[in-house]
Amino acid sequence: MKEILEYLKQHGEMLDTDIAEATGIALPALQLQLTELAAKGEIMLCYTTRYEGKQKFEGISCRISGFIPKVSPGRKAKSQLILS
Repeated sequence: MKEILEYLKQHGEMLDTDIAEATGIALPALQLQLTELAAKGEIMLCYTTRYEGKQKFEGISCRISGFIPKVSPGRKAKSQLILS
């Protein structure tokens, strides 16, 4: 499970299929570990459906709980408050 957490810390939010491919863990075993990590509150899971053309892909999107990635360098647009 440490391998999964380290991968998510390095790469941010990822799909279960991408994590399985990168770590070499079989997808059913990975999904079981992901649900255990989610039950402990270490990661957040979101079931997603994506379409590429007419192909439908269902998966689990995962990210570390409470982890906020560093702000990327460069200028940021200032948000403007609209008062009415």
